[in-house]
Formats: sequence, structure tokens, C-alpha cells
Amino acid sequence: MKRIEGTGVSNLLDLAKYKAKAKLANRYEKQLERLKGYDIATGSIEAAVEGAIQNLTTAANGALVIYGEPQSGKTEMMICLTAKLLDAGHKIIVHLMNDSVDLLSQNLRRFKASGLAPAPKNLSELLQIAPAQNPPELVVFCKKNARDLEKLIERIKDMGKVVVIDDEADYATPNAKVNQGTKTTINNLVGQLIGNGGMYVGVTATPARLDLNNTFQNDTEKWVNFPPHAKYTGQDVFFPLDKKAPYRLVYLQQGGNPQDARGALVRFLVTAAYMNTVVNDKEENFTMLVHTSGRKLDHEIDRITIEEAVHALTETDSDAFDDLVTRVHAAAQDLYPAVDADQLTSYVVENASRASLVVLNSERDRKAAGDSATEPSSPFTIIIGGNIVSRGVTFPNLLSMFFTRDVKHKLQQDTYIQRARMFGARGAYLKNFELTIPTQLYADWHRCFVFHRLALQTVKSSLGSPVWIGDSKVAVASDSSIDKATVVLDKGEMSFGIFDFDAELDKIVLGAQTDIATLHTLRTKLGNDALPQFLIDYIAAVMAGGGGTLAVHTASSIAGYGDSANHTAISRDKGFMGKPQLEAKKFPTAAHHVKIFFNDENRARVFYKYGGSLQFIQNLNTAVT
Repeated sequence: MKRIEGTGVSNLLDLAKYKAKAKLANRYEKQLERLKGYDIATGSIEAAVEGAIQNLTTAANGALVIYGEPQSGKTEMMICLTAKLLDAGHKIIVHLMNDSVDLLSQNLRRFKASGLAPAPKNLSELLQIAPAQNPPELVVFCKKNARDLEKLIERIKDMGKVVVIDDEADYATPNAKVNQGTKTTINNLVGQLIGNGGMYVGVTATPARLDLNNTFQNDTEKWVNFPPHAKYTGQDVFFPLDKKAPYRLVYLQQGGNPQDARGALVRFLVTAAYMNTVVNDKEENFTMLVHTSGRKLDHEIDRITIEEAVHALTETDSDAFDDLVTRVHAAAQDLYPAVDADQLTSYVVENASRASLVVLNSERDRKAAGDSATEPSSPFTIIIGGNIVSRGVTFPNLLSMFFTRDVKHKLQQDTYIQRARMFGARGAYLKNFELTIPTQLYADWHRCFVFHRLALQTVKSSLGSPVWIGDSKVAVASDSSIDKATVVLDKGEMSFGIFDFDAELDKIVLGAQTDIATLHTLRTKLGNDALPQFLIDYIAAVMAGGGGTLAVHTASSIAGYGDSANHTAISRDKGFMGKPQLEAKKFPTAAHHVKIFFNDENRARVFYKYGGSLQFIQNLNTAVT
């Protein structure tokens, strides 16, 4: 107690009570309560946070990955993870962002709005604090560029151990010189930032590169899945196996031209008008994303095309006005025949002057970088961008995406999965969402997600290391980032979770060895971890498209493989399914081969091999031993 004098009245002030309050606690629980107050389910967040906290203490080299679908709410999860780490006694939490002021600003703004204590700071704010005034706890945001990382390392070098949370971790951080015996600048600096005794949490929707690169020797057995929330619309919705899209999918036969862009713009204007005149109780702002190129010069061409069309709707005396209004009215009749086309056209014309056009790339005006470029500021907000819009940036109320990005070589799986900016909580207006895209690009993009989902099934199957899938058109990751010393580039097959073998399984197989129904029966008996439903659906979809037939083979023991196989893990570097196992004479047209292999302890795995051009890639550095 301390006596306070000066007012003629003596009071006793309990300073110990206030000192206790200054030692912040229960921040994680407060963040969960905040989310629940907004009617946001926290089950997925809690699963990821608790899993990460538990696994960090046992992960080799203190490094792991949290993986989740694109735009599935990872920012809120990272806020809660930061709160949990602070409550657990970690004093310095560094959040790394891609080298984009807009992305950093968007994430920092959301962290600050959460009420997290201590308040997160960006690097420039930290540099203004004198070392003598170092806070007892620090949450700091830093872009992944060399200059900023060097400044941050110097500034916090004596402040204690660091936990690095690396957003979009597969971008810039992995060592692209891994096969040259040296390190890229960013990889080296992030390693210095982690330092001795520090911890690393990579957060991404596309973790393949982090695995195949051995980035900071992250431990795949300790990876944590962040499942999407109930309102999430992702690959199952936008890239369904049967390609029956529950949204408006507009195919282009060519690569997309100014006329196609104007058509997509007109449909966006009409759709936003429909949402605000028919669906919504009050007016909302919507976004159209135009993503046609990574070149800044092309962004200017796109801007001029869109700007001229929008401007024409305000020039009532021009021929262009007549043409655009006629197009709008026709689109309204076509898209919403049950609604008065005059009503929708009138809304478009009356609000055209409110349209907002933003070019989002590395040359965006830095003076404007503090604003929320990705938040729609009018009913008709059009955002044009390239690589910056491809990763991490969230687009609320995204209603239309015009995507014609050219692919000169193979599609790189991680890059194109990240470009699915339409993922998120789109359910409220899903049937009115439009994706305009060339037919071939959609087909290749669709295949990216099929391969990605199959690979993620292997992450969960106790293989010790996932099996990633590519083909002649889809590359798993940048070739320079794949550690050739530990990665097998053509394993040729994939397997799933271990189960107890029963000889009775062969009776199921022999009942109908070429029938997809046999796989369904096996899955019912073995469970989804051992034989994922998605694999069965994938085989059925490919077969329906003329992609060969199925052969379900009887089980085989691996006893004869000797030391070339890992008998406990039921794995083999070269795989198990050679020509004898494929039984070509019995199944001459089979492209999809499914077979059970078991060990002396009657433990088994289901293996899948495709007779076409699929490539199965696995990092043996982290496989079960």
C-alpha cells in the first residue's frame, strides 16, 4: 500500500493490484470471445492453435507448418496464435509478410482492430522506440525484403528469443539455391532472425515447396492442419470434380481481349445492381478483380480499357454511352429475366460515376498505401493487379473475377492455387458470383486443385512425408527450390494411412476387380484415412472422361523386398508397384491401379498408381524410419 497526500484526504493505493493487472493474461481466451461475439465459429481456430502450441515444443529444429485453404480465415487464426504464444511466455513475436505495403497494412490493421495486447507495430514504429525503452513484449510486422529484415535483426538482436510467424511462408522464404550449396538472401536473413533457440511457424495454403525445400528443416510429422470454417467456399465449390459449377462460370475460347473484359465488366455492373436493388436490404459495395498479367505495363492497358467503358456510362451524348447502355440492358435481360431490366439498367447508369478503379501493384501510390485498397469503396469497385493480388490479399464482397493470366510453360501448382482469390465466405451471393476464364486455363487450374487435395490426404496419413503430384502441365513447385539430395522426383505411386490387414479383404476385391463400387466397399471397411473418398471420386471422374479403366489388385506381402523396404512404415523409395504387380495381361486397359501391401505384423497400406503421366514426388529426408 502507498499513502497519497495532497488533497487533505489520505488514501491507500494498492499498487500491487495494478502491477498484477499490467501483467497481461488470458489474451487467447479474450480473442476467442471476441470472435464468438461476432458469431464466428472458433472450432477450427482452436484446433490449429492448440495443435501448433503442442507441436512446437517437440518439432525438430523448432520449425513446423500450419496449412489451410486459401482465404479460409488464417489471419484470425494467426491473431489467436499470437495471443496464445504471448500467454505462454514468448516475449517477441515477429510476423513476416510478403513484400507488399498493401498486404502488410491489411494484416496489421486487422491485428490492431482485434484489441490484441501489446498493440502490434510495424518495423518503422519499432525503429522509433529508443532501445532503452524496449517494451517487455513485442509483436512486430515486417515485410520480406532484405533491407527491412536487416534492420529488424539489428534492432531486436539483444531482446531475447524470437518466434517467427511467416505468412505465405512458401513465397520468398524457401532457399532457391538449395542445390548450389548456398542460400538466397531472404532465406538467410529469416534464418538469422530465428536465431539460436528461436521458433518458426510457416503459414500457407500451399506447403509443398516448404517440404521439398527442407526449409529450416521443418518437421512434416508436426505439421498442423487448419480446417476451413463452415461458411467457407473453396476448391470443392469452385473446382468440383464433376465441373458442375454452382456459380456463373463464363468460358473464353481465347486468352481474353478488351472486348471480353468489357463484357465481364457489363455483367459485373448488372450483377451488383441486382444485389443492391433486389437482394440486399441496404446498399453494399462490391468488387470485380481483373487479373490478366504480371506485367505492370499490361495493368495500365487493362485500366484504360475498363476506365473508358465506365466513363462512357457518364457521357450521355456519346455513341459509346448508347452502346454500353444497350449492352447493360441486354445483360440484365439475359442474367435476370424475372427482374425488370429497366430497373437494373437505371441503377447502373445512376451510379456509374461512383465507380472506383484501383491498380494494385508495386507501383501503387505509396501515399495511398495506408488506405484500404482491397476494401470496396463503391458498389462498382474494380481492382486490377498482378502478382500482389495473387497471394495473401483478401477481397471482401468479391463478386466477379476476370482471370486470363497467360501460362507460358507449366502451371506452378503453388502459384495458381494462391491465385484463387474467389475462395472465402462467398456463400451469401455464390450463385451470382462470376468467374470469366479461358477454357483450357480453367481445366489446368482445376487439375492443380485435384492434385493438391490428393496430396494433402497423404499429409494426414502418417507417411512421415507427403506425396505431391504433378504432370506434364502442372509442376508441384519451382525446380530450383526442390532439394535434389533428399527428394525422389518420380516415385510413381502414392499411399495412405496404415490399418490392420485382414485376408478377407481379397474376397471383396475378387468380387469385382474393375468396378469402382469395390473401392467404395473397401473404404467402408477401412475408413477414409486408409482409402480417401476423394481418391475414389477422382478415379471415377477421370474414368468417366475416358481416362482408362480401373484394376483393384489382390493384396501382397512386402516380406520379399528385404532391406529395400521400410517394413514398419510399409514404404519403399522405388515403390512397390512394378510390372508384375500391375498384371498387364489380366488388365490390359487399366490406367488406375489400387493394391494393398502388408507387412509381417499384418499392418497394411492402400497404394495407388496411375498408368499415365502423373509424377509422384516425396521428400525422403522426412519419411518415417
